[in-house]
Amino acid sequence: MTETPETPAGAEQRSGLAALAARLRDRDEWKFFAVLPRAHRGLAVAWWALILVRGALPALFAVTTGLLVDAIGDGTSLTGPLCAAGTVFVLLRMLVPLHSQVGVALGERLSCLLHDLLVETTTAPGGIAHLESRELADELAGARDFDQGTVGPPMAISVGLIAGGLVEAAVGAGQVIVLAAYTWWAPLLVGGAWLATHWLLKESSFWDRNTGEVLDAQRRSDYTYKLAVDAPAAKELRIFGLGDWTVARFAAARRRLVELRWQTTKLQQRPLRWTILVLVAANGVTLWSLARDAASGAVGTGEVVVFAQAAVGASAIAFGGLNWALPPAAGSVAAVLGLRESMAEAGRLGGTGELPAGEAPRDGIRFREVGFSYPNDDRPVLDGLDLTIEAGTSLAVVGLNGAGKTTLVKLLCGLYEPTSGTIEVDGTALGELDLPSWRRRLTAVFQDFNRYELPLRDNVAPLGAPDEVVEAALTDAGAADLADLDTVLAPGYDGGRDLSGGQWQRVAVARALCAVRQGAGVVVLDEPTAQLDVRGEAEIFDRILTATKGCTTVLISHRFSTVQHADRICVLADGRVAELGTHDELMAANGRYRQMFDLQASRFEEEPDGIAG
Repeated sequence: MTETPETPAGAEQRSGLAALAARLRDRDEWKFFAVLPRAHRGLAVAWWALILVRGALPALFAVTTGLLVDAIGDGTSLTGPLCAAGTVFVLLRMLVPLHSQVGVALGERLSCLLHDLLVETTTAPGGIAHLESRELADELAGARDFDQGTVGPPMAISVGLIAGGLVEAAVGAGQVIVLAAYTWWAPLLVGGAWLATHWLLKESSFWDRNTGEVLDAQRRSDYTYKLAVDAPAAKELRIFGLGDWTVARFAAARRRLVELRWQTTKLQQRPLRWTILVLVAANGVTLWSLARDAASGAVGTGEVVVFAQAAVGASAIAFGGLNWALPPAAGSVAAVLGLRESMAEAGRLGGTGELPAGEAPRDGIRFREVGFSYPNDDRPVLDGLDLTIEAGTSLAVVGLNGAGKTTLVKLLCGLYEPTSGTIEVDGTALGELDLPSWRRRLTAVFQDFNRYELPLRDNVAPLGAPDEVVEAALTDAGAADLADLDTVLAPGYDGGRDLSGGQWQRVAVARALCAVRQGAGVVVLDEPTAQLDVRGEAEIFDRILTATKGCTTVLISHRFSTVQHADRICVLADGRVAELGTHDELMAANGRYRQMFDLQASRFEEEPDGIAG
């Protein structure tokens, strides 16, 4: 059988349909409805089924009412029409609370799904550039609004409001179909008039939340809210009397969001006048025609009742709740889905990552002419850095603020990739190693370490370790008698307790030392003892050096009493190695290191209590 070749017109039509389908898939509303089955398939099916049933019932009630009127006029039995009308009426009332519960449950499931997607979005990329980007931070603040109620109702409420809007649309469509039984032009005229309200008043529901002004107000609102409710800020807010200041700034940011939405979505007088004119004309013509035909006997009493109800009921199609409830909810879903792509791209690391790290480093780590600039910032933080860290030795890195010390650590941990040059581990580029296996060989204590609201055991070994290993790590960190391993380190839990800053710092050190006992061979210490006094710092660093003997250790610190214990010291300046050697060698060279050391030593002489630094 010979196939008929496709005509150019047919190909063009198919291409046009494909383009239309693509545009529909790109719309936020499409993404919202498409994600509902992912939240819960059964609830989504029930939600849609109830929309259709509730949408059809008012039209059916109008028909049964007309049958009842005819029965009364004809003197026939009222049992059938009354039972039919009563059944429809009961269903109309009963399905409303049922649909409400289904909507709340589906909204909560959708909220859980969006939270899951956001957590996956922020944690999945190998790097952290996506979390340090202001632009993406703004997008994340906007995406998280689906449960905060700043620019729209929480999702559990929004899904119910959207269902109500869809039910109204279905009700209006059903009434228009009934009206077609009267005359062909009535549904076109009345239905078209009510549909026109969506076009005439569309500006009243559109709000672009991705503008810089809106995102800035959102960010300020979120920030001041956290200041008010988070414990770390509570002390200063009270000491400096900033309670009212915080409330005022939060209220101002929220008012700004309301004002921005109002200025964007306020109804314009001209579209409103046109809307009223179109609706009065369309409904007036239809009802006048129906009254004329009723007076002439062309339609019966029952039919007049049915068609009049249908003409009035068609108003459910009008611009209403769906238009203001759906855009923020759909926008939130689209923002979450879009954020996955943008964050994955920003946080992606380009290395192939196929080679296992094994027992690396056996020989050492080499920064070979490494340059680095942060995204959207042309200023180089590292500029031709050339540095070798021999395996099994300790290296301290010092320098003024902004010299690139923490950036060096981020690159070593594989949180960013060099803009130029390479980092080599035993002669192999770091980007060619399997990143998870490299990170298993590496442990770190950062200045801004995490404080997990978990038992002490899980704070030291979040992924698990034998109790004897956890206890040994705590002993190595000088925290053997800190608390029972089952004690939750947060005061808000039964039996929970908080720790001082220095105690928390020892827990963070114990976490790193626990990883060493489980096989980590590279130890990164970025200001690991910033919350300890000088004596405590010297004591804990001696403990670290003892516990990490044989490991490759990189220490970032401003305190030279600690730095001088390292095997070698590197002074960074302008993104390069300015000086490199032992403490004695650098002191003898009388260069940058000597100047910084003498400056800090003079401060200790002025403060004999030893609390400077």
